[in-house]
Amino acid sequence: MGVLDGKVALVSGGARGMGAAHVRRFVAEGAQVVFGDVLEAECEALAKELGDAAHVVPLDVTLEDHWAGAVAYAKHELGGLHVLVNNAGIGAGTPIVGGPLDDYLRVIMINQVGVWLGMQHAAPVMGESGGGSIVNISSIDGIIGMANAGGYVSAKFAVRGMTKVAAIELAPLGIRTNSVHPGFVDTPILHGGAGQEVRDRIAATVEPLIPQGRLARPEELTEMVLFLASDASSYCNGAEFVVDGGMLAGPNTFGS
Repeated sequence: MGVLDGKVALVSGGARGMGAAHVRRFVAEGAQVVFGDVLEAECEALAKELGDAAHVVPLDVTLEDHWAGAVAYAKHELGGLHVLVNNAGIGAGTPIVGGPLDDYLRVIMINQVGVWLGMQHAAPVMGESGGGSIVNISSIDGIIGMANAGGYVSAKFAVRGMTKVAAIELAPLGIRTNSVHPGFVDTPILHGGAGQEVRDRIAATVEPLIPQGRLARPEELTEMVLFLASDASSYCNGAEFVVDGGMLAGPNTFGS
């Protein structure tokens, strides 16, 4: 038996990185998983790999009709919705002085507004389905600041705050809402898809700041997301769960 047997989950940003890791593990734990991304071909390849329990839908998280369609698919094709993982996100340099407004707004739309839209559309159907769990992926940058990342930090702080609002508003529907705050994870967002050389240069800079001395693997974040999605976390609501290898445990030079 899997810990998500009988549950239907919706995962945004599911094409690769942490999102793909969540989709794979949720399927392995017995869930029917609806997922999408702007990287549609990569979603289709993952669904083909995972079989009939993986369901691809169009999902640009900034578009209300995409969210409405994804939730409607879960409700009408799979019988309901029990888990929402707001995972989609981008990183971009957005310094306060000299940062283009368009770059800032793009980060806010995907990383912040996308989470709000996901909760707004999913919550009523989750309530009709008997309740469940919303897991919002924030960041350690939703707890501390980082230079030259005004848009990203703003959005991730907002996700942390919205999570607490949702925990209060949605509890009467039987829905728990929590946020996960990763540190540096070895995924394409770390280096903007720039390749192994850039990834290695970033890793060499940040790994000395991490007490555990290495980047996180996507699957290590999935373990936390799975816990919060499952009934094992039945009394966790409105909280932030940090998975950062100890970065925030004490003074360091992060963001300086």
